[in-house]
Amino acid sequence: MSGYEAAGRRFRTEAEYKAAKRDLKLIEEIKSKVHMDQPGEVISLSEAFAAGQYRFESIVGSDFDDEVYELAEQFKSRGYTKDSRLPEGKRARKKAEKKQTGNVKKAGKTKTGRDKRQASLSDYDADMQKVILAEIQKREKRRKLLVVLCGLIAVGCFGYFGVYSYFMGRTQMDYENLAMLKGSSSLAGGSYQSAGVTIHYTEEEDRVLTVLPEYETLYNKNKKLIGWLQIDDTNIDYPVMQTANNEYYLDHNFNQQYDKNGSLFLDAACDVVNRNTNLIIYGHHMKSGKMFGNLNNYSSKEYCEKHATIRFDTIYEKGIYQVMYVFRSRIYNEDEVVFKYYKFFDAASEKEFDSNMKEMAALSLYDTGVTAAYGDELLTLSTCDSSEQDGRFVVVAKRIRPEQ
Repeated sequence: MSGYEAAGRRFRTEAEYKAAKRDLKLIEEIKSKVHMDQPGEVISLSEAFAAGQYRFESIVGSDFDDEVYELAEQFKSRGYTKDSRLPEGKRARKKAEKKQTGNVKKAGKTKTGRDKRQASLSDYDADMQKVILAEIQKREKRRKLLVVLCGLIAVGCFGYFGVYSYFMGRTQMDYENLAMLKGSSSLAGGSYQSAGVTIHYTEEEDRVLTVLPEYETLYNKNKKLIGWLQIDDTNIDYPVMQTANNEYYLDHNFNQQYDKNGSLFLDAACDVVNRNTNLIIYGHHMKSGKMFGNLNNYSSKEYCEKHATIRFDTIYEKGIYQVMYVFRSRIYNEDEVVFKYYKFFDAASEKEFDSNMKEMAALSLYDTGVTAAYGDELLTLSTCDSSEQDGRFVVVAKRIRPEQ
């Protein structure tokens, strides 16, 4: 498949590429009119985007929209409004000072090149002296206010990055500790003896399932653990959670602390015991690369070939999956008649299964050569994608064997 690239992005068709080029041209026009270091102008631009005054056609425009929105939110958090305007930066001030110095030198020379005598305060009458002194005091107050304002901005920036770094460091440490606990039989409160987990399906039937030994410690720390996802040579090496809804782990970590990174979680409609045809795991697309922040690397066929297998263990059994389809989609309205990958959990018949496979194959960015047949078990990884509103980036894999 031929590729088109613009602004570091690869596009499948010439139409998408041309749309990206149009967006780049529009972005250049906007930047020529808007000073991105001025809070008021950035906030106004963000509001203009929200009001639909500018229309982007591609992911390049969406990225710029996100950049402006985040910058505007940062300015707002520091108390700026769309009427705010910062004094000119150091570079502009130096330029003005240089110009002023040149003017002073010119003004201080006569036509014969001799210096004129510089005026002093005593050269003016009492009334004019009062006016001059008042102006000097006013300028000094403005200078001090500017110093205080710059100091507050600096403190705010350091505070923001401090908090951000804290959460990032805590998240990294937490998951490194969890990875160490995987396979460990030690508990903070003492030793643990494997006992199996009783699942009540009906009043008449009890089914006993045994948690794999390497996940016993983690399971006893948090009973919402349902498995572990790992892709070799990537940062994706995380526990997978599951609750009765798909909300809690959007902003909570394994230790049930608030965390904007959230956690990887299995769709509430999935059942790892009475196995669905398709298990769907969600994770945030974090700019830091955490969670599924790097999942869209699979948009490259070369990357996929190097990371063709995915390991997903449930707490009851191990599994290896082979990547089959990679595509972009979005969340559709309920009344739209279209293939919705996030609604595909079970195939009631071979015909239904084949139909879903054809839909995903048609969406796929490239052909992996991997196919599936009715009865195969699938795994879908889903994260947000900024290429369109409510966009999603999806990787679908087929189970090829249990862990040896």
